[in-house]
Amino acid sequence: MEETKQTEEVTTVSTAAPQQVVKTTTKVTPPPVKTEPPQQVFEKKKTIFRTYQIIWYILAVIEVLLGFRMVLKALGANPTSGFTTLVYALSNPLAMPFSGILPVSISGNSIFEWSTIIAALVYLLIAFGLVHLMQMIKPVTPNEVEQKVDNP
Repeated sequence: MEETKQTEEVTTVSTAAPQQVVKTTTKVTPPPVKTEPPQQVFEKKKTIFRTYQIIWYILAVIEVLLGFRMVLKALGANPTSGFTTLVYALSNPLAMPFSGILPVSISGNSIFEWSTIIAALVYLLIAFGLVHLMQMIKPVTPNEVEQKVDNP
């Protein structure tokens, strides 16, 4: 670990009585800043970056499945078709918790599920929340602290 030592001199002048001026000098040493070796910081940031990629990949798969579900239902696709059955089977567990929130619009064979749109938005918000949580776990260097705290 690398430690940074800085000493700062503070001069205090007391003017309690004009005929007695007392001048004291005190050395203030801030606590040492403990930093990790650059390789460890790189490995942690790399792991967090991979986690970001996994989160966004899972979100993309979920959004594509929900998108296919919406389009197939809106177009009135044959529910006994192989592809349609596969999409409905994979997306049903994702859309089920949100069914019944808003009514389903039916026009002929076309079905428009508002709950699928709500599901897609909720999963998007969950992904954003996880990524921001990972940002809080990310190692912070003294330069990052100086840039973010001093210049908001």
